[in-house]
Amino acid sequence: MAWVNMTVSITHCWKSVQSKLNGTWRTGFWLRALLLCSCLGVAGILPAAAQSPTPSAAEVIELRLERAEGALLLQSSLRLDLSSTVEDALQKGMPIYFVTEVELMRDRWYWYDKKVGAATRHYRLAYQPLTRKWRLNVSRDPIGAVGLASSLSQTFETLPEALSAIRRTVNWKLADLSEIEVDNKYTLSFKFRLDVSQLPRPFQMTAGSQAEWNLSTQKTLRLSADLGR
Repeated sequence: MAWVNMTVSITHCWKSVQSKLNGTWRTGFWLRALLLCSCLGVAGILPAAAQSPTPSAAEVIELRLERAEGALLLQSSLRLDLSSTVEDALQKGMPIYFVTEVELMRDRWYWYDKKVGAATRHYRLAYQPLTRKWRLNVSRDPIGAVGLASSLSQTFETLPEALSAIRRTVNWKLADLSEIEVDNKYTLSFKFRLDVSQLPRPFQMTAGSQAEWNLSTQKTLRLSADLGR
């Protein structure tokens, strides 16, 4: 009788172990399946990552003031490189907006610094598939708000030619020389950026967080009263 009980006990234990082994095998199977899917997913992502576009880049390479006809005139030059993502959006007909902002501030120890000069330019760059030309609109106000009719328009044969017009600032009037005080210090602030806020609204949420669309640069110069000489 004891032998029979032992046999039943052993059989019961074996079934329990077998059930656990089967459960472990099933768990291991699904884990291996998930791991395989993950590997396949990574394999699919890696080529895209290897071919991911380089971020857009901008850099101020020249910034100076000149005196002419009783005014202070700004001269500047940028290095401007668009990512393939931005260029692809342009080629598909999406306008891209840029903005340049410049300020000339005079130091005041007794109060906030005083703005003695400023200039702002908004750019709208678009490709026209029918004519295969590039159109650049320039305005002192956001073009999306005032419309194309209030802007100056230029047409270019190629994208590099259109970008060249954005890269250079020539003879922008910042202030009259009569506003410049002797024995004082000034700060010239220059900012340039791709204006994501003027892109189509559904596109703003994604473009603002992507490195390919994060294009901006700025530079600050400390100047004395003889600025522009």
